[in-house]
Amino acid sequence: MALRPPPYLEPISPSQTGSRAIVLVLHGGRSQGHGQPHRLRLAYLRMLPFAQMLAAAGGKQGLAVYMLRYRYQGWNGSAKDPVRDTEWALDELSRQHPGIPVALLGHSMGGRAALHAAGHRSVRAVCALAPWLDGTDPVAQLAGRTVLIAHGDREHTTDPRESYAYAVRAKKITDRVCRFDVLGDGHAMLRRAQDWNGLVRRFVLGELGIEPPDPAITNALREPAPTGLRVALSGVH
Repeated sequence: MALRPPPYLEPISPSQTGSRAIVLVLHGGRSQGHGQPHRLRLAYLRMLPFAQMLAAAGGKQGLAVYMLRYRYQGWNGSAKDPVRDTEWALDELSRQHPGIPVALLGHSMGGRAALHAAGHRSVRAVCALAPWLDGTDPVAQLAGRTVLIAHGDREHTTDPRESYAYAVRAKKITDRVCRFDVLGDGHAMLRRAQDWNGLVRRFVLGELGIEPPDPAITNALREPAPTGLRVALSGVH
């Protein structure tokens, strides 16, 4: 039997030398599956524009951006294969860039993996877009992290009610949790693509110190539940 290729860290920024902060981008997948992900699958392509946008916005200020390609397409039950791959990637990034803070950005299954892997010593912030959650996902690992969750209200693949319930639980672990409702959009994040991009850029670059903190996000983080967890996303800034 052929050996399964290891997970792969794909650099998106032109250069990672002299980096002061890192973003690790995690694409979606399936609940079950041992097929090999590749760059032409929709789950990967959906997150590539976010990675490219962040590299363009922060590259000159020392932001390194990577995308992770998992070993398998699926979460695969208790194996939680994307979490294992994300933890491997974080260890590898810590070896290459010791002491550099990391923000995790994930969509769907990748959002779930990002939240699970948030306890890694290098992680400062987590941005989970339309995360696939089911009520069993832990929150203790979020202590000391800043978390932003965003979910469309026309979602038919993952459940916004689950991400809200998760945010409520997470708010008891760290007060730096906010959640945005992206009204009029669904899982593909296409109808309001510019607004999704703007939210991600403002959160990630603000939390990593590349740009000043965004006032709207700062206000959402300060608001208690449920107000700060049901923030309607405004238009492009």
